[in-house]
Amino acid sequence: MSRILLSTTIPYVNARPHLGFALELVQADVLARHHRLRGDEVRLQTGTDDNSLKNVQAADAAGVAVRELVDRNAAEFARLAGPLSLEFDDFVRTSADLRHRAGVERLWRACAEDLYRKHYEGLYCVGCEHFYQPGEQCPEHDAPLQHVSEENWFFRLSRYQDELYELIASGRLRIEPAGRRNEVLAFIAGGLADFSVSRSRTRARGWGIPVPGDPDQVIYVWWDALGYYLTALGYGDGEHGRWWGGADRRVHLLGKGVLRFHAVYWPAMLLSAGEEVPTDLLVHDYLTVEGRKISKSGGAAVDPVGLVSAYGVDALRWWLLRDVPRVGDADFTAERLVARHDDELANGLGNLVNRVAGMVHRYRDGIVPADRDPALDGVRAGAPDTVAEALEAFDFRRATGAVHEVVEVANRYVSQVKPWQLAREGSARLDPVLGTLVETCREVAGLLAPFLPDAAVRVAARCAGPGERLPAPAPVFPRLGGTA
Repeated sequence: MSRILLSTTIPYVNARPHLGFALELVQADVLARHHRLRGDEVRLQTGTDDNSLKNVQAADAAGVAVRELVDRNAAEFARLAGPLSLEFDDFVRTSADLRHRAGVERLWRACAEDLYRKHYEGLYCVGCEHFYQPGEQCPEHDAPLQHVSEENWFFRLSRYQDELYELIASGRLRIEPAGRRNEVLAFIAGGLADFSVSRSRTRARGWGIPVPGDPDQVIYVWWDALGYYLTALGYGDGEHGRWWGGADRRVHLLGKGVLRFHAVYWPAMLLSAGEEVPTDLLVHDYLTVEGRKISKSGGAAVDPVGLVSAYGVDALRWWLLRDVPRVGDADFTAERLVARHDDELANGLGNLVNRVAGMVHRYRDGIVPADRDPALDGVRAGAPDTVAEALEAFDFRRATGAVHEVVEVANRYVSQVKPWQLAREGSARLDPVLGTLVETCREVAGLLAPFLPDAAVRVAARCAGPGERLPAPAPVFPRLGGTA
């Protein structure tokens, strides 16, 4: 048994949640459920990044107090757990959780030898809260960079260049997929410059955590946000030691746009503080709508709660896990969501479960035969390992594909052996065929549990053990076609 800490990034709360962050939440939930089913000790944490200038600007635009906007939107993120069928162990709000401020201040003091103050002029993107070098453009936001001139605190990132490169090149800090690992190594090899880790209190509008001993400065939002990985554990107390230093794996899920912060800045901060670094960075690409990145402020927003209301949580989770590739962006449409659901869930798995139940009731009065046919043993035996290997490689499409393959093979088996014909002929083969099909449906329910927990319960409820009576056939997945 392993001890595994799983963490998502924490989003700004300048607007309501969008489908892009739902992707990361669902991926993290799948990994947590998968490892728990394997007997691992798991902690899954998430939360919201409240202390951002973007949140201040959004409140100004809405004509409301910053606290009001932040509280309202953060609550919407916390409420995603219900509609998306998520099970997380902790939810941290960086502006409201007492653990967080104390932990961020502790982290600042732990890195004191690598902090110094100097005057700085640079080009700043408010959208990603990051300074850029002359000639650079922000790859994430179209807005022009702002020229900023002020005195800030800086962190000696340059001191950790060689150690960071070795950590990542050796695989001790694993980055998946490999293309993202190579991207980070190239960035480090190009030379690391020290970076600003505070903002003037005036420019931050007084919002955020003051620098310890320097109340005219506010801690940089990314230092603040990255600290959440420790502060959620009660940085400095027993839980922190148990779940950070004492974990076998410290796994962060993140989008490609924040890779540099997590693969370079964050490990350097941890090295400075004398803490362990993450073991795994699992990087996903973006969801788009008509080629435009889904975002809260960019206009291409898709409401995940609205999608669940319209199509159900199974359809949404299945699309996120089956259509989104391991590498490359995925373009969302409701039509694609419906097509994937109806083809693979309603017509595939739902049809299999109902056909099997119907035949057991028709030919054996609902009692599951004890005999077995080995014809499906190969695909059933191989599926759990394929799922585990795929999830270890952060490949949800391949993992869910292994579950779907069992369903496809079982449906083909029904068409090939024709149980209705065996029944007409009075063949002794009918019992092992029916017994094997019920057992296969039950195993599919188990395989499905990390991906579609609600549906897995419904499928399992339609199954029974040898000699037991199956429930009457009933639809597991309603068809959605025509509602898109």
